[in-house]
Amino acid sequence: MTVLNKREFGEQLESFAQTTLKKSGCKIVETNFLCKLGEIDIILKDQNTLVFVEVRYRKNASFGGALESVDYKKQQKIIKAAQLYLVENKLSNTMPCRFDVFAIEGPLNRLKYQWIKNAFSE
Repeated sequence: MTVLNKREFGEQLESFAQTTLKKSGCKIVETNFLCKLGEIDIILKDQNTLVFVEVRYRKNASFGGALESVDYKKQQKIIKAAQLYLVENKLSNTMPCRFDVFAIEGPLNRLKYQWIKNAFSE
């Protein structure tokens, strides 16, 4: 049995999220958009909407669940990174956008997920 380090585990969870989102009809535009303002895990198109997705995992909810871990400060970082992405790609006034959270919780053998659309806004 292979033991994954934290980064590899995170990559597997993001891959799981991407696969699930694609199965729902979304098209992945970019993954792991990194800039000086922060990172966006997944950028996708859901019909005519550009969606910025934060993938979060918590083994248990002892210190708050995966969804609760996307606090105001984290939301602001994602929003600023998304604004930069829109400017860099000349999309700032042309496409509706939203911010989703793909929350994964539980031990590895019993993962549960929630896809929260419009989890927060600017």
